[in-house]
Amino acid sequence: MVDIPVKTLLAEKGSRVLYMGNEAIARGALEAGVCYFAAYPGTPSTEILESVAEVAEDVGVIAEWSVNEKVAYESAYAAAIAGVSSLTAMKHVGVNVAADILVSSGYSGTKAGFLVVSADDPSAHSSQNEQDNRWYGYLAHIPVVEPSSVREAYKLVKVALGLSEKYQQPVMFRTTTRVSHSRQYVELEDNVTITRVCRGVFDKDLTRWVLIPAHARLMKERALKVWRSIEGADLGPPLVEVLNPGKRKAIIASGLAFAYVSESLERLGAWSEVTVLKLNLTVPLPVKPVLNIAGEADEILVVEELDPVVETNVRSVLGKHGVRARVLGKELIPESGELSTDRVLPGVAKFLGVEYTPPPPLKVEEQAMVPPRPPVMCPGCPHRMTFYVLKIAANKLKLRNVVYTGDIGCYTLGYQKPFETQMTCFEMGGSIGIAHGISKVVEDPVVAVIGDSTFFHAGIPGSVNIVYNSGRAMIVVLDNYTTAMTGHQPHPGTGLSATGSRAPVVEIADVLRSVGFRVYVINPLRVRESVETVVRAFQDYLNGEKVAVVSRMRCSLEAYRLSRETGIRLPVYAIDESKCTACMACVNLVACPAIVVPEGAKKPVILEDMCLGCGLCAHVCPFKAIYVKRPGGEGWERLYSERFVEGAG
Repeated sequence: MVDIPVKTLLAEKGSRVLYMGNEAIARGALEAGVCYFAAYPGTPSTEILESVAEVAEDVGVIAEWSVNEKVAYESAYAAAIAGVSSLTAMKHVGVNVAADILVSSGYSGTKAGFLVVSADDPSAHSSQNEQDNRWYGYLAHIPVVEPSSVREAYKLVKVALGLSEKYQQPVMFRTTTRVSHSRQYVELEDNVTITRVCRGVFDKDLTRWVLIPAHARLMKERALKVWRSIEGADLGPPLVEVLNPGKRKAIIASGLAFAYVSESLERLGAWSEVTVLKLNLTVPLPVKPVLNIAGEADEILVVEELDPVVETNVRSVLGKHGVRARVLGKELIPESGELSTDRVLPGVAKFLGVEYTPPPPLKVEEQAMVPPRPPVMCPGCPHRMTFYVLKIAANKLKLRNVVYTGDIGCYTLGYQKPFETQMTCFEMGGSIGIAHGISKVVEDPVVAVIGDSTFFHAGIPGSVNIVYNSGRAMIVVLDNYTTAMTGHQPHPGTGLSATGSRAPVVEIADVLRSVGFRVYVINPLRVRESVETVVRAFQDYLNGEKVAVVSRMRCSLEAYRLSRETGIRLPVYAIDESKCTACMACVNLVACPAIVVPEGAKKPVILEDMCLGCGLCAHVCPFKAIYVKRPGGEGWERLYSERFVEGAG
C-alpha cells in the first residue's frame, strides 16, 4: 500500500483512496490531463472545483470560480477550442444559465477534450426543481455519459474526455446528488502529472468559430455527422455492456439506475432470468446494442432516473427498425424523485413476474423521538439582522403591504415568520427582474432582495433594466463577503480567488452607482443606525428615486471561524431572569436558534455555546433583560464588518 499524502487528490498510482464522487471526478480529470477548470458553486457540484483549487498550484492547472455558469462554460470552452483540455462544472439548473453557449458549442465542436459536468438533483434536495439534463444532449447534439457509482465516475471521466478528443465534440458528464456526495474507495490507475503545459494555439477558422447563419448551417451538418457516428458506433465497456445475453426479457439500465437494478435482481434471485444492457452512454442512444437485445427479447424494461429519455429513444429506434419487442418504463418505474432499490425493486419484480412482498418495517422496542429540524438561519446571521431592519423601517413609515421578491441563497429562509421578506423565489438573479415586473403593475412598494454572489451571477442585468425601463423597485443586496449557501466560496466582491490568493475587489455599491442608483450602505450589526438609514432609503424610493441598499456584514459562521483563528472572542449574551417578563419578543421577533424555551419553562434562555454575539435579541427586548454576559475581545466587531482581518489564516 502506497502512503497517501495530505492532499488526497495527489495520491500516487496504486493508492486506495476514499473519495467523494466529486473528488473522484476531479482526480480523473487531472489524470486525463485537463488543464483548465472553471465553475460556479452550486450543490451538488461544488466540490469538483474546490478539490482542484486545493492542488491547482501544485500541478500547474488553472482553477477559477466564475461569476456564473455561462461565463464558466465560455471560459473552459474557449480553452478547448484553443487546444487545451478543459472542464466546467455546475448544478443542473446552472446549465440553464449556460444553455446559449452550450448549444452553439455543439455546432462548432472543440479542438481538445472538453467536459461539462451537470450535477443533477433528483428529489430536489437543494434545488428549485429536479430537471433531467440529458435532454440538453439532444438539444445541443452532444453526448451524455452517466456513471453508476463513485468508482465508475473516476474511470468514466477519462473515457468521456477521450470521447470528446476523438470526436472533437463537447461531452456532458451527468452525475446526480447520490453519486456526487457518496463516498467509495477508488484504486488509482495513474499519477497526476505536475509537468503539464497549459498553453494552446487558437486556429482562426472563421467558418467554424463565427456562427453567422451561413456558417451555422454548415456546422449543424458537422454536429449531425458526429452524432450519427457515435450513435452507430460499435461501443463496448465501459460505455455499453451487455450482461447475461439471450434472454426473452431484458432490462436497459442507465447510469445510477444500474446499481438499483443490480441489487433488485440479487434480492429477487433473478439474475439468470434477464438480459441487462448497462448504459453509461445514454445520449445519443447506442443503436446496435439496443437492436441486438431487442432481437432476442420479447419485453424490455427501461430503468432510468427522472424523465423517460432512454425509454423514449428505445421506442423510437425499435419503431424505426420494425422491431416488435414490447417496451415498458415509467409504467413500472417512478418518474419523479430520486430512485432507490426499494423504489425500483417492485417494478422489476412485476416485469419479471416474480412474487415480491416488501419486508415488514423493522420493529424497535422503543421509538426514538427525533425533534423536527426545519431549516433556519444560523445564530448571528446577518440576513436575520437585515430583514429585521427592513421590517422595522417599513413599519416606521407605515408601509404595510411591501412586496419582497426573493432569490436563491441562505436568505431564501426569510420567507418564514417572523420576517416574511421573501415572497418569490424562482432562479438565480430572479428577484430583481420579478420585482421590476411587479412594480410596473401594482401600487404597493416592491423590494428585491438578493445576495452578493447572486448579484454578480445574474443581478446586474436586472439592475440595469430597472434604470433603463423606469422601474419602481428598490434593490437590497445582502453582502456577507462570501458565497455562503454552497460552502463559503469567494466571488468578485471578496478580494480572493478560487485558490485563496488576493484578487481585485469589485464593490457592489460602485456597480449600482455606476448604472444610476442612489446607494445606501448599512452595517446591520448597528441596528438603530441601519434602521434610520433604511428609512431614508425608503423615503427616497417613495419620492421616485432609483434606490439600492447594500447591507454589509460577514456571515456569522465565517466570523466564528475568524474568531478562532485570531483569538478575538465574540460576545456572548444571556437573559436576566429577574427582568424577563416572558413577553417572548426575543423569540418571536428574532427567531434565533440560540434562544430556546426549555421544556416546562415559561421564560426563554440563550444557549451560550451557540450565541455568536450579534446582539439583535438585546436590541428587541423591551425590558432590557438581555445583557452581555461575556464581552467580546478588543475589536471583535471587525470580525463581522471588515473584508480582511489581520491574523486570519
